[in-house]
Amino acid sequence: MAALMLQGCGSDVGKSVLVAGLCRLFANRGLKVLPFKPQNMSNNAAVTADGGEIGRAQALQALACRAELTVDMNPVLIKPQSDRGAQVVVRGRMQGSWQAADYQGRKGQLLDVVLESYRRLAAECDLVIVEGAGSPAEINLRAGDIANMGFALAADVPVVLVGDIDRGHVIAALAGAKTVLSPDDASAIQGFIINKFRGDPQLFDEGRRIITELTGWPDLGMVPWLAPAARLPAEDAVVLERAGATAGARRIKVVAPMLSRIANFDDFDPLRAEPEVDFGFVPPGQPLPGDADLVILPGTKATLGDLAFLRAQGWDIDLAAHVRRGGRVLGVCGGYQMLGRRIADPQGIEGPPGAAEGLGLLDVETVLTAEKTLKPVAGRGFDDAPMSGYEMHVGATSGPGLARPFLQLDGEGPHGACSADGRVMGGYVHGLFAAGGFRAAFLARLGAYSEALDHGARVDQALDEIAEQLAQHLDITSLARIAGLEGFSL
Repeated sequence: MAALMLQGCGSDVGKSVLVAGLCRLFANRGLKVLPFKPQNMSNNAAVTADGGEIGRAQALQALACRAELTVDMNPVLIKPQSDRGAQVVVRGRMQGSWQAADYQGRKGQLLDVVLESYRRLAAECDLVIVEGAGSPAEINLRAGDIANMGFALAADVPVVLVGDIDRGHVIAALAGAKTVLSPDDASAIQGFIINKFRGDPQLFDEGRRIITELTGWPDLGMVPWLAPAARLPAEDAVVLERAGATAGARRIKVVAPMLSRIANFDDFDPLRAEPEVDFGFVPPGQPLPGDADLVILPGTKATLGDLAFLRAQGWDIDLAAHVRRGGRVLGVCGGYQMLGRRIADPQGIEGPPGAAEGLGLLDVETVLTAEKTLKPVAGRGFDDAPMSGYEMHVGATSGPGLARPFLQLDGEGPHGACSADGRVMGGYVHGLFAAGGFRAAFLARLGAYSEALDHGARVDQALDEIAEQLAQHLDITSLARIAGLEGFSL
């Protein structure tokens, strides 16, 4: 079976994008390719056709492969709920909340699950491209590892190590990894890739030679800064720290507060791409701007916790003032729950059991329950515009506000709620703005024009552009040989 694993010298070195680009490159050359990530840690997730959930990056990589999502592509998903605790999802199903220390001791028990999912994928395709997590050089986490070398050695998958030159010290990062890895782990690495280079590539020729000399690993290429990657959904909330408002003259301003456990924030990528929309995330410590036309409360992995966080920032006061000025508000998933009169978590599903008064902008109440809703949906929104997306939430919402629904879902009927004046609205559907027709109708009510372009087409085009850049800058023939694709060449 042919397989290749990309591991990194750290988090956010660009592994997810490189895997997606390679998936599209080999798929465009006629191979059946599937992505795999043994263990992912992210609150950005996607729903599979059979009602499971996997990391958003693997959903993007499956799109790059032109393959349907399956839970085997990401058998272990960790969704942080606090600094020390997280919800653990195994093969698409919630297994409960574990403390970080407990997970470190129990993760090795999941290796058989991970290997079974990997082998199932490998039996269905020509090539599996695997993404690691964090860095194999974090040797304090090596015992029981299922995300990096623990998986690679158990599955006998060759590894290529990625270094991020944009953050600096890439020579030390790659050479240091070789120094701290055990001989067995280091021997699994078949080469290295330099990622995110800006400027004249010849300026780093000597650096690449030095890395090869220090590590003994072959140089498989240096990837430039990939501008098309900005059109892809990001998986990690760390990118939000660098995500300010869009530039240029815009007709309307849309903002979303950066909640501490924000989830599925890529819901709003289509708005960021709109020429007449000035979209930005508001970081903690800053007020919601008084000139915003629309405030969006995004999803969160800890609704009660982030409701308290929102109030601690004073955003509840800003939001009330925004509404008094006639501004509009949209709540998505956890944000929708916050807009109601009350939220209760009697079973401690997302943290300690408790309840809190909501923001009182919608006449609904929510009780969090152990059963999790995971499903794709389609339907209609404003002006009967078609929409599609997915639900991913715990909790049941009820109340008089449901008599004024936000959406109409196919096969289900009314969904979500609106205020009596129609300026505050919310629902559980993620991915609303990807559909061009719905987005255009929604923005028209705010006074902005949209060409109603399908956001998925933008993403698909970006994947093709990235694949071609990788073909130019990486030694694809050597990568194919390392993976076990004998005779493959561009």
